[in-house]
Amino acid sequence: MARWVALCLINGLWAIDMKAQSDTMRVSNSFMASIGATNILDTYLSPEKYRGTEFRLMWQSVREPDYSRWSREITVQGNVAFTGNRAGNGTEIAGMYNFGYAWHYNWYLANRRLNLKLGGMIDTNLGFIYNNRNGNNPAQARAYIHLQPSAVVGYHFTLHGRPAFVRYEVAVPLVGLMFSPAYGQAYYEIFVEDNYDHNVVPTTTVSTPSLRQMLTLDYKLRKTTVRVGYLGDFQQSHVNNLKTHIYTHAFIVGFVKHFSFAKK
Repeated sequence: MARWVALCLINGLWAIDMKAQSDTMRVSNSFMASIGATNILDTYLSPEKYRGTEFRLMWQSVREPDYSRWSREITVQGNVAFTGNRAGNGTEIAGMYNFGYAWHYNWYLANRRLNLKLGGMIDTNLGFIYNNRNGNNPAQARAYIHLQPSAVVGYHFTLHGRPAFVRYEVAVPLVGLMFSPAYGQAYYEIFVEDNYDHNVVPTTTVSTPSLRQMLTLDYKLRKTTVRVGYLGDFQQSHVNNLKTHIYTHAFIVGFVKHFSFAKK
């Protein structure tokens, strides 16, 4: 009888432990900073291209449950850029806040070392561009939301005897909504005189042919996982007879924190 009771207890504890394992949520939080070259054009403010330096802070959280093939990814970014024109007699300052929420379906290959993800993302953006040469319309507000397909490829390997992880992600807008003044329309007309002129514009890949990609390498040094990588952010639009683009190439450095918890 004692042996039977002990066996039942062991089986019960094993079942509880296996359920706890199957309900585990694995979380990877990363904090990153980047610096790089940027190229800005906004024909509402100027026909000139402005080039300079962008500084960006990023936070990303990836949640991968053991009980589902669907994972979630939250990305928050904030950047500021300082640029000048070719003649050296004008400057522009640009800033942008970005929030992205993605769902991905996961495939695991090569003994789970290779991870493929495919899904969609809601991408929201709010920012500005300020030009010091304009008197009547010195600034341009930027606000848009995109629904976009998103893909991620990740691979675990060993580098110099330590765990390493290389990851590439890319997203391209499919459809969305964008705020934009009309060509020659002042913000005073929009917000004071209520002179609406198609200022909320539906967008597609044709009118906003953009791409955001990031390639990173995570390397574990003792108890800290360090991240380095490349960010390519190419945002452009052609709506209301206005052309805008912000092209950025940046170097990334940061750190990653991994942990897990049992979902209740």
